[in-house]
Amino acid sequence: MDRGTRRITGTRLIDHDGAVQQGDFLLHPDGALSPSKGDEDVVESIDGSMRLVTRSFQNWHTHLAMILNRSMGEGLPLMEWLETSVFPVEKGLTAGFVEAGTRAAVAEMIATGTTFACDMYYHPDVVAGVLVEAGVRGISCGPITDFPTPSYPSGGTEALQNMDGLLRGSAPSERVEYGIGTHSVYTCSEETLLKASEMAAEHSCILHIHTSETRKEVADCHADHGMYPVEYLDSLDYFQSADDGGTVCAHCGWVTKREMRILAGHDAHAVHCPTSNQKLACGGTMSYPAMREAGVDVRLGTDGAASNNSLDMRAEAKAASVVQRHDHWDARILDPVETWQLATKDSFDWVTWDLDDVRMRPWGRDGRRLLANLIYSGARCLDVVVGGQALRRDGVTLSIDEAAAGSGLEDAVSDYYSEI
Repeated sequence: MDRGTRRITGTRLIDHDGAVQQGDFLLHPDGALSPSKGDEDVVESIDGSMRLVTRSFQNWHTHLAMILNRSMGEGLPLMEWLETSVFPVEKGLTAGFVEAGTRAAVAEMIATGTTFACDMYYHPDVVAGVLVEAGVRGISCGPITDFPTPSYPSGGTEALQNMDGLLRGSAPSERVEYGIGTHSVYTCSEETLLKASEMAAEHSCILHIHTSETRKEVADCHADHGMYPVEYLDSLDYFQSADDGGTVCAHCGWVTKREMRILAGHDAHAVHCPTSNQKLACGGTMSYPAMREAGVDVRLGTDGAASNNSLDMRAEAKAASVVQRHDHWDARILDPVETWQLATKDSFDWVTWDLDDVRMRPWGRDGRRLLANLIYSGARCLDVVVGGQALRRDGVTLSIDEAAAGSGLEDAVSDYYSEI
């Protein structure tokens, strides 16, 4: 479908501020919004009378291709789950498996109203290629560890060399770029962390790392270095400034207030992944009120479908709101507007939702219930527009064949798990 400005008429619209607007609007390719007089030159005019127009969701930490592992190892804690259900099959991971998994994952993203993913997984060039093909936005971060992996049999040095080569080339597209994914403080040596940080600074790209996900990780880091993970990273001058690309710290469930101040001082993105943390019984979930008080930039992520089991960011937003209220005994934390802003921060794209979906009713006077209905009840995603390009229209994804992606995933999983 053509790329350009779209008119949507007689609709209700919610932008980043969470307020419900009504009328006729123009959705511009650069993400801007303006009222429509009805006589503008547009590529398409959409009847919005039974649609709610909103910004799209943004997934700041995930492992897209790990949809291959969805619903395996159920009921196991993190390390046992990794060692029995993930690591054994990843020994046979191929670019073909990653492509099939990523394509199915991106189809799920689009179908649930997400247009951006900050991914960390093997074969980052393959991941980036699928993101480009689908028309979504993303950062494809190749994982760096000291031990051998399916993509890098020689370990961290080979992984860094590969990412350096990708970063020296041109970006995959105007919507997709590469980043460096140092896996964690317990899989990367000080030397590896430093080399990755220096490389990120050289290329002005994102640094992405799992941080303080479990109590064991935190305790082991303190035993080895006399510091907690964020303190340890800070002591190495690991963090990438926002001007040079920035740093994404996933999970941050076991961080001290001092560490929160360190994160804020570096303008790092701390990514809350409430569903994965609860499902794997990590024991600690990020304290959003404390993070906010410290001035940390908090984002939301699903983690991989292997540990979530969903890539639905609307559901993740609900989980974040509910767990924060529960953990802090305060029903005022993360109200619908603040939850919405957390889940859509930095979105330039537009999504529409089906107002005829019974989960969205009642709308309330002047649509006052719509935002809470969307976050806590859900709705069918009808349209997704990225950079003026329609990726989904009337409930059908255009940029990926959803049925083919699903059957391709089935075939890949049959081979991938043939030995288990």
